[in-house]
Amino acid sequence: MFGTSGVRGRFGDTITPEFAASLGHALAACDYDHIVIGQDARTTSPLLADAASSALRGAGVDVVRAGRVATPTLARGVSLTNADAGLMVTASHNPPTDNGFKLWSPSGQAFNEPRRDAIEDALEAGNEITASWDSVGNETTVSDLTESHVNDLCDVVDIGGDVSVVVDIGNGMGGATVDALLEMDCDVQTLNATPDGRFPGRPSEPTAETCSTLCSVVEATDADLGIAHDGDADRMMTVDETGSFVEGDELLALFGREVVADGERVAAPLNTSLLVDDMLASQGASLTRTKVGDVFVAEATQDDGVVFGGEPSGAWIWPDETLCPDGPLAACKLVELVEQHGSLATQRSELSSYPLRRTSLEVDNKRDIMDAVRSLLLEQYETTAVSTLDGVRVEHDDGWFLIRASGTQPLIRLTAEARSEMRADALLETAHGVVEETRV
Repeated sequence: MFGTSGVRGRFGDTITPEFAASLGHALAACDYDHIVIGQDARTTSPLLADAASSALRGAGVDVVRAGRVATPTLARGVSLTNADAGLMVTASHNPPTDNGFKLWSPSGQAFNEPRRDAIEDALEAGNEITASWDSVGNETTVSDLTESHVNDLCDVVDIGGDVSVVVDIGNGMGGATVDALLEMDCDVQTLNATPDGRFPGRPSEPTAETCSTLCSVVEATDADLGIAHDGDADRMMTVDETGSFVEGDELLALFGREVVADGERVAAPLNTSLLVDDMLASQGASLTRTKVGDVFVAEATQDDGVVFGGEPSGAWIWPDETLCPDGPLAACKLVELVEQHGSLATQRSELSSYPLRRTSLEVDNKRDIMDAVRSLLLEQYETTAVSTLDGVRVEHDDGWFLIRASGTQPLIRLTAEARSEMRADALLETAHGVVEETRV
């Protein structure tokens, strides 16, 4: 039920007020006595938050309502409100028809697998806890979590203010980025700055395709860079001063290069480009590969010697600051990087580049298909060439491909990388053929 980043789906189908109430009862059954609830700007988020709060209080749990906040703001707010857990009502970068829930621990990390399993077991048991009339939970509100988040950003990032930034909030909850950059005297222009859960400005997920307006604005102005967030602002992607969208693997390499020292490590999922390995090796550092999902990256950043973690999709984690992917923190860190080291386009040009191909296939039975894919590839290749850490990754002398099921959508994701364009295309075609063969 809980994927790599919470549970989400179409409102009215998998995500309903009844499910929100059941989730509240499950949290109560798992002995979480004090919950802080936040919500994004989606039109269905308030009623889902209301349903969860009502069920929690009916079960004797005290609730703090944070209102509309970014996911990283809510994650930071768990410890600030002395809560046992945080419940964020959001479908992150999904379409406006969807909604969902993310769960956060006091450390700022998303619920790990044991915590998720316990919640799923409680949901399946379906036990509804009802407190006596004189022991129901209280509901209070907190209104300063975003202000606290902004203050934290200003404390940990050193920006002199001589940077011009265009911030595309995407009608989501990324306003903390604008507030922090203005507080640090940056020149800030905004796009799609009004929170609106219908996402009228652009689709919520910040990609090269959806950020075309941001690219055009940055190219046409004197801006040093552009920033783009998704709906709940846990993701951050960027555009360089030429108006070119920066791929996530490049950004991962640049962030990693800035923080690593000899012998240290960066954590990233196994679909990360070889260019990150190359960059880290040049610094005497190395890459620790994880399952896909920010929760797995966050877990890996707690290992000795791991100083940074990220996903090419736009989730960035500085474990000394927070274990939550924090889009506003990443935005401020990137502006600091540009101020200190100059042109983002020039910094990108210093990185190695390999052809990387990514695509997705919509399927009805992704679990059955992945079981068949795993069996087929283990038969076709030497065991040493196949990794089943997350999906199936097959190593070749001149590249690799990965087939894995999406943790949140009915998709099989394909990734391939090689030393040449032709070989990358061939490996992606091989991966596609494997999936099609197992569909039959």
